[in-house]
Amino acid sequence: MAQITFITGGARSGKSSFAQKMAESAGENPVYLATARVWDDDFRRRIERHQSDRGPHWTNLEEEKKLSGCHVENRVVLLDCITLWLTNIFFDNQFDMDRSLEEAKQEWARFVQKNMKLIVVSNELGMGVHPVEESARKFADLQGWMNQHIAQMADEVFLMVSGIPVKIK
Repeated sequence: MAQITFITGGARSGKSSFAQKMAESAGENPVYLATARVWDDDFRRRIERHQSDRGPHWTNLEEEKKLSGCHVENRVVLLDCITLWLTNIFFDNQFDMDRSLEEAKQEWARFVQKNMKLIVVSNELGMGVHPVEESARKFADLQGWMNQHIAQMADEVFLMVSGIPVKIK
């Protein structure tokens, strides 16, 4: 079973850099498990920036949805991020929140059965403006419920605030 450290916070709060440093101090050859789907040129540039932040000692894996198919046993794994993973599931389920939450929980259960040190990055979406659009409200709910699910299973939980990690659990 995975040993889970969950790192959450707002956009540009320092989650990814904190998680990267944690992974590098936990193992010599950590795995970066990227869940991003390239939606447009801006997103491609964001991915490239993240890639340039990591050195050659990283093993990079890209998986949009089926995390359990990744061969990461007995490794230090940085999963970045739950929000993009859920976006892919939500989009592919035609914005059906209930079906997306069920799929995400089932896939998460399969993934965390693996023996690994797992560092997970996610976003706190419910701390900002309440979305006007229905699909955005549903996604914020989906994200919040999945964050709660992961945090309950996690051995450690950190909230990033303006680049400062606050240990919650």
